[in-house]
Amino acid sequence: MSTAAADPSGPTSPAHDSAFLRAARGQDVPHTPVWFMRQAGRSLPEYLRVREGVAMLDACMDPEMVVEITMQPVRRYGVDAAIFFSDIVLPLKAVGVDLDIVPGVGPVVAEPVRTLADVERIPELTPEHVGFITEAVRGLVGELGSTPLIGFAGAPFTVASYLVEGGPSKEHAKTKAMMFGAPEVWDALMRKIGRMAASYLEVQVAAGASAVQLFDSWAGALTPADYAEHVAPHSTAVLERAGALGVPRIHFGVGTANLLDLMGEAGADVVGVDWRTPLERAIPLVGDRAVQGNLDPTLVFAPTDVMTARAAQVIEAGRAARGHIFNLGHGVIPATDPDQLARLTEFVQGYPLEPR
Repeated sequence: MSTAAADPSGPTSPAHDSAFLRAARGQDVPHTPVWFMRQAGRSLPEYLRVREGVAMLDACMDPEMVVEITMQPVRRYGVDAAIFFSDIVLPLKAVGVDLDIVPGVGPVVAEPVRTLADVERIPELTPEHVGFITEAVRGLVGELGSTPLIGFAGAPFTVASYLVEGGPSKEHAKTKAMMFGAPEVWDALMRKIGRMAASYLEVQVAAGASAVQLFDSWAGALTPADYAEHVAPHSTAVLERAGALGVPRIHFGVGTANLLDLMGEAGADVVGVDWRTPLERAIPLVGDRAVQGNLDPTLVFAPTDVMTARAAQVIEAGRAARGHIFNLGHGVIPATDPDQLARLTEFVQGYPLEPR
């Protein structure tokens, strides 16, 4: 796939001069751009109505539903970017892995990966597996106009952990046992998941996504040395393929204060920072890159003046970075009051920025 054929953030794109893409590229912005992880759904009553009686993965594979859910927070809040409504395990489901998202639990894999033969049985992802994704992205780009769409994929470590553990895990003991005790199986699994993630991002960008985000939700379970040896090369490979697409790349993990320098070196243009690490500490670690984040998601439950005061601190700290995209330090909590997110969006977009 050529860069020229897949550059939805290029000069001819309606979204090219959006505040979000300008910040991701480290350019001056008219206001600090803001969007929220897990903004497509979670707390919105209109989302709950659409999803009633529909399983999560079924919703993710219905192009009309994906378009509607992705658009809902854009209409309600006027955020500076849309995030594609999907799930990080969807590519696995699309190629035929037997898994389901169990309410209150998360992704559950029927037959966890244990051996090299298990890895080899997982098919490679092709665009034909995810034609519904292409259809949904094209529909969204047509509706979004000058608002950029962020495509995303799960990073190899997090997706591999679901496959090895058979579901969510706090300790990741089976994952690390494979990493340390069966390195040849681990390497084969990470390479396969990495190719799947890169192909999935390519499909989304080819259909019109203006940026991509690689989610490594569980990378914070690793030491820097283990991340550098067993994980970083595979995330780097994904981000390198994404880099050929000509769109900004965001790399985000949870609890990754000790990994921020390595995550930046993996090749992202923007490093997402969770709420546990103040931006003033994170910015020197990520190199000459933009940052994304990082208001504590629970602050939306505080009085509005408390929330906005803390948001102002985040914006001010972000001014030291090459670029800053405002976000929560993780996803929107389901019990969040949508009106409070609307107030937060308005505050961030209206916050005065002095020239750098």
